[in-house]
Amino acid sequence: MPLAEIKTDFGKDGFGLIKYLVHRLLMMIPVLLIVSLLVSSLIYFSPGDPVRVMLGLRANEEAVENIRKELGLDQPAHIRYLKWLGMALRGNLGRSLQRNEPVWGMIKERLGASVELGFFAFCIAVTLAIPAGVISATRVNSWIDNLLSFWSLFFVSMPGFWVAILCLLIFGLHLQILPISGRGGPIWSLKGLEYLLLPGLILGFRQVAVIMRLIRAGMLEILSSDYIRTARSKGLAERIVVYRHALRNAMIPTVTIFGLQVPEFLSLSVIIETVFAWPGMGRLLVDAVTKRDYTLVQGIVLVYALLVVVMNLLVDLLYAYIDPRIKHQ
Repeated sequence: MPLAEIKTDFGKDGFGLIKYLVHRLLMMIPVLLIVSLLVSSLIYFSPGDPVRVMLGLRANEEAVENIRKELGLDQPAHIRYLKWLGMALRGNLGRSLQRNEPVWGMIKERLGASVELGFFAFCIAVTLAIPAGVISATRVNSWIDNLLSFWSLFFVSMPGFWVAILCLLIFGLHLQILPISGRGGPIWSLKGLEYLLLPGLILGFRQVAVIMRLIRAGMLEILSSDYIRTARSKGLAERIVVYRHALRNAMIPTVTIFGLQVPEFLSLSVIIETVFAWPGMGRLLVDAVTKRDYTLVQGIVLVYALLVVVMNLLVDLLYAYIDPRIKHQ
């Protein structure tokens, strides 16, 4: 192909990619606005009073009203939302009602721990799910296929909080081989890895089960297709047929479903962080809901929504990389 034609194709692809990214980034704005409006509405209709939580049930009405005016809680709900939205557009998520600290500062302190837990669980999911799905599909109806299928069905069926509490009781209280609460340090330290191991494995194993079942189903369909039979008839090694041709095509629907799994992954991380007292955003969210810290709840949910839309954007880009037809479209 001439050099000028290569440059022209690259320019077209580059312009299309930039146009797509701009379109997706603009689509994030209404999504985040709708999420923030829904959260604000749920907060307005939810029972409880943050001032009563702060001062106690025996506080007199005059003190309660003074604090409510000081915090702006005496204003109508739509006025409070518009004020908060105006601050959020300027990068200010407000101040915590209970601690009187900047919300973004509190989130930033916990964000690293949540990312660490999620990254560790994701690495476990990818490392174990792909080979398990391939082995299960290439050895269909064998004892190892039945074992992997039973194991994946077990983790998909069991509630996340139940598995977390069960592992906490077995490995933390009875066997006492792993710590059951807190964070020991950075992930690269031995102590930090020791504290991360149990919550990370529980969070990752459920994703392993989901991804493995998707890869197995996709591989079984693709391995029986005509082009795979053609590749085998040409004398290609089985390893090349399975990993280069079958697995790549089986990953296309898997990547799509993984984008849909991101909200479930984040919601399960909230449960895991709460059970194991992991100092991340999930535990901070539960504390904020318990104490009726509405400003902090709004800020955390907005950050979670931003993580979901960004992760789905990355999944779409990865989908285009795996399937060249999407990239050309």
